[in-house]
Amino acid sequence: MNLWAVSARDTLRLLRAALLGAGAELAALALMATAAWLLLRAAERPPLGALTVAIVAVRTLALLRGGLRYAERLAGHEVVLRWLGTLRTRVYQALVPGSRYSGGDLVTRLVSDVDALQDAVLRWLLPAGTAGLVGAAAVAVTAVASGPAALALGGGLLVAGVALPALVVRISRAAARDHAPKRAELAERAVELVTGHRELAAAGALDEHRARATEIVDDLARRERQTSARTAVLTAAGTLVQLLTTIAVAVLAHASVPWTAALALAAMTTFEVVLPLIGAARRVPEIRASAGRVKAVLATPAPGPGRRTARTGHFRIRQATVRHPGRAPALRGIDLDLPPGKRVGILGPSGAGKTTLLRLLLGTEVPATGRVTLDGRPLGEYADLSRIISGAEADAHVFHTTVRENLLLAKPDASDEELREACETAGFDLDLGRDTGPDGEALSGGQRQRLILARAVLAAPKVLVLDEPVEGLDPAHGDAVLERVLAKAKGTVVLVTHRPEHLGGFDEILTLEDGRALPASGADRRPGRS
Repeated sequence: MNLWAVSARDTLRLLRAALLGAGAELAALALMATAAWLLLRAAERPPLGALTVAIVAVRTLALLRGGLRYAERLAGHEVVLRWLGTLRTRVYQALVPGSRYSGGDLVTRLVSDVDALQDAVLRWLLPAGTAGLVGAAAVAVTAVASGPAALALGGGLLVAGVALPALVVRISRAAARDHAPKRAELAERAVELVTGHRELAAAGALDEHRARATEIVDDLARRERQTSARTAVLTAAGTLVQLLTTIAVAVLAHASVPWTAALALAAMTTFEVVLPLIGAARRVPEIRASAGRVKAVLATPAPGPGRRTARTGHFRIRQATVRHPGRAPALRGIDLDLPPGKRVGILGPSGAGKTTLLRLLLGTEVPATGRVTLDGRPLGEYADLSRIISGAEADAHVFHTTVRENLLLAKPDASDEELREACETAGFDLDLGRDTGPDGEALSGGQRQRLILARAVLAAPKVLVLDEPVEGLDPAHGDAVLERVLAKAKGTVVLVTHRPEHLGGFDEILTLEDGRALPASGADRRPGRS
């Protein structure tokens, strides 16, 4: 299978769809020309026999146009949807193990980018191929009647089908390049407003950040209007080229009135196949960018399965830097030593890189530079990594099943007594048979959070990672829950929190800001179990 997962059979099916589309458009073109010839020839009152063939042709072409168009849609969508299913699976398999991308980038590559490739085939490649076939056939037929008219038609089609779309692509590419910094800034502002809402409100900066985000949206909207205005001018130019070419064909045909009308209307109808390419060209830069991102994912060799078994569970991060495409580094030169039994607290504002640091330890994030090791070896070499390190992540998933089944993911052979004990530690008091709904929608936010925490407690890994485990709970209740969880944990603990009071008795406190570790004060490093 090649990089894009396009088989020879798929290529043949796409070619068949293009030929069916061209047949449908040629039937429409012939229908228009034949109908025009029939009307004007009938006005001359010839014998009925002279019109019989044209009458039958009109009916046949009308049926043929609809049938071929349906067949083309069926053939094109069938092969593209099957291909997309295969491609999406390959992208997913390439992304999941040791992904180098953030959650938003994962969604972009798995959903938006792959969907863009669908549009590339159905809304650009097939229509362009169909337009080329129909245009060539129309010029060839016109050349039989009049060489000058065929030259005029060919020139008009080249302008409308090649030159104008190329200009639209150029304008769209320049606009995308100019808009990229603003879009990136808007994304960062949106993340800040969502994840740092409470901090911004407490600091009195919420209105200022909202106002700045609104300014960016307004600026992007203004620029989009300018780009749309330019492409609208080119679309109007395409219509003007259609009109002028139709007139030129009529003037240069030098044929009888019925044949001149047929050629002119056929020329005008041919442009109906070509003109949509001008509008479709706006997405070409976006499609190229999506194809480039998908290609980069598929071209990256997948890591082999790990075979090692951890011995002591000693994690170490050395000079790790994490970068996501189009963004500032999430982490810069981070060092962290986690021998067995050590407890480390991580502080920092929203967006400082705390969750990214946990993902490095969990093996779901790969540093662009630096190393993350377990017992001195890369994490990818271990087959039992998930049994050594796990916990309660901020974006942990709750499956649409019962509370019991969600908990058993952490320890499949656990008894109901063990499940209830874990729930009691996490302060989760719902019945084990309770349905959680899709992604935990049947639970309140606090219940969902405590269920995830109970699952982490039940897993009892050597290294327990907790990402804001009691954020959003009542402070007193949350403190009591966290105290029980920490008392239950017997091994290494890494706790991300906004509240320094949660870190009493911890061996080390690492403070992050803008992806960097701030210099440790005397209070930030304590002698202890390590």
